[in-house]
Amino acid sequence: MPDDQRMEVSPGVRVARVYDGPGPDDGARVLVDRLWPRGLAKDAAALDDWCKQIAPSTELRIWYGHDPARFDEFVSRYRDELGEPERAAALAELTERSRRGTLTLLTAVKALDVSHAVVLARLISARAA
Repeated sequence: MPDDQRMEVSPGVRVARVYDGPGPDDGARVLVDRLWPRGLAKDAAALDDWCKQIAPSTELRIWYGHDPARFDEFVSRYRDELGEPERAAALAELTERSRRGTLTLLTAVKALDVSHAVVLARLISARAA
């Protein structure tokens, strides 16, 4: 895997690893993990915001375990969780933020393509359209 991973989900919504430095086109950088990334100093994170309330529940995160074979079921369960009031409000806020400019969702997860951040990015892109 390359050291610097970025995924452009749509023209205004991206996903990247929080350990990677900011890119020139990142726009607003928002951490979407519940837990602070291990080994990363807060002043080195280059964040605009930390939206931990939108992260999957601890129970869902543990059940999923980043097993690609469980990704489709994870997406379904996570989308259900995103209907809960606090998470729905956070999703609406991130969607609105994406309408104002580029939004980069940050996560500590190594496999971006099967992460909660990519699920969020796709939902935000669809809602912002």
